[in-house]
Amino acid sequence: MSNIVETPKLTKKDFESDQDVRWCPGCGDYSILANVQKMMPELGVPRERVVWVSGIGCSSRFPYYMNTYGFHTIHGRAPAIAMGIKVANPELSVWLATGDGDGLSIGGNHLMHALRRNLDIKILLFNNRIYGLTKGQYSPTSEFGKTTKSTPTGAPDFPVDPASFAIGCSATFVARSIDTDAKHMNETLLRAAKHTGTSFVEIYQNCVVFNDAAFDSFTAKENKEEHQLRVEHGKPLVFGAQKNKGLRIDARTLGLEIATIGENGVTEKDILIHDETNATIAMMLARMPYPQFPVAVGVLYNVTRPTYDDTVHAQVDTAKAKTKADLQKLLASGNTWTV
Repeated sequence: MSNIVETPKLTKKDFESDQDVRWCPGCGDYSILANVQKMMPELGVPRERVVWVSGIGCSSRFPYYMNTYGFHTIHGRAPAIAMGIKVANPELSVWLATGDGDGLSIGGNHLMHALRRNLDIKILLFNNRIYGLTKGQYSPTSEFGKTTKSTPTGAPDFPVDPASFAIGCSATFVARSIDTDAKHMNETLLRAAKHTGTSFVEIYQNCVVFNDAAFDSFTAKENKEEHQLRVEHGKPLVFGAQKNKGLRIDARTLGLEIATIGENGVTEKDILIHDETNATIAMMLARMPYPQFPVAVGVLYNVTRPTYDDTVHAQVDTAKAKTKADLQKLLASGNTWTV
């Protein structure tokens, strides 16, 4: 008779907490939450080994709604907390929910260091290009000239692009997805989850109250074919309703240009093939000016290098192997005495 007890397969419902979900009706956060809860069972990780960390903002309600461990921290400091959790408990799957304000304004410095260190955590940045929780001020990702409660004559700042920021900080996995595209988001989240190192996923998320329809020009059904580029590793960078437009390198500027297949002798062989291991291509895709170019979504960049947490633990093991220290002798050494 076997003594092996099979672990029951988890479902989406197992990751739903007993807390009432409180976002504005129609908020894109509902879609992100549902897709995360649907994706988590596919990882095969027990709930007691999953931790969600957040800072402050609408996105930061996330830990309350996940039936896992969670930590609702302070504004912008979630990456620092996540680092402590992961380094102290390397067996845990650590996830971080943040927004464009929490992650890129007060939290920009913390986010930068988490990315460059390649800590083995998964970061989801909900980008609605506005401060939603504090009622509609402009954020680091709001477009130049944006009229808000805090910028009645237009935002004087040029925006941060989250994906190119992450690539510039030497992140090893950078992707984009959209709150209304469940299938694409699920595929992207799974890729991020299976990556070893810091995964950074920017999710375009609609704020129905303070910045409604901010992304409709490239996400709405009637617009997405012409204004959205789905990137896939090893496949040509083509878009358009007829899939006859593509990106190629402009020999004069060494930048990207749009070419139409079938015109001026252009064939599919002239179109650039996406290589997600190439940081230069990833940065160019992330920085394409819209609407002259489409918005690139999918995995822009994906490489492997040693993680911060593995390196730290290897250093500790090496130090222990070299040092046969006796703690009691160490405490009693030097200028000490016994009373």
